[in-house]
Amino acid sequence: MTILAAMGCGLCAWEGVEARDSFVPKEQATTEADPTQSPSFDDQKKGIPQSLFTWIKMARGYDVEWDTFGRKGWYTQDPRLKPVEPGSVFPRDIPAIYIVFESAPLEDPTQFSAQWFIEEQKGVFSSLPLGKDTLEVPGHERYGFLELKRTGDAWAVGTYLVKLFITPLGQQSFHAGNQVGTMRFTIVESVPTPGMNPHK
Repeated sequence: MTILAAMGCGLCAWEGVEARDSFVPKEQATTEADPTQSPSFDDQKKGIPQSLFTWIKMARGYDVEWDTFGRKGWYTQDPRLKPVEPGSVFPRDIPAIYIVFESAPLEDPTQFSAQWFIEEQKGVFSSLPLGKDTLEVPGHERYGFLELKRTGDAWAVGTYLVKLFITPLGQQSFHAGNQVGTMRFTIVESVPTPGMNPHK
């Protein structure tokens, strides 16, 4: 009788252990806008790589260049991307802003991602991103771009924060642990055309 009672107690204890999930999923509360301090890519020094980036710039667009060997156009290797009109101030009617970059050579396919937020109060950004973009870069390629598209007819005037992420293919793109840095840009009503002298 004593043995049966002990076995019954042991069974109850085992059921109690089985009923409890020791690996409760934990929400990643810091995936979106958060106080995490990441390096800023806004002030870059020439010749000094940042994270996996050899260089990274915001621009109105991009051009594709090709390296050639021998006769022009006879043999080409991977295209190079060149930012067009780089800067950090853009007019509110611009359809998209591009983040153009060159990375260190990659052995495996990698995802480069961006989320952007608007500053609602001084130093306080929106809790949810206004948009996202992800680019899958195959192994051994170095150049790429991320496209920040406006969500309506025009951007809201103000300051924006972009969070940048680098992840192996197949992992969660926007996990806070994969954030590598930030960039900022400003939207204004209009930007003077390059080459124009506003003081004339």
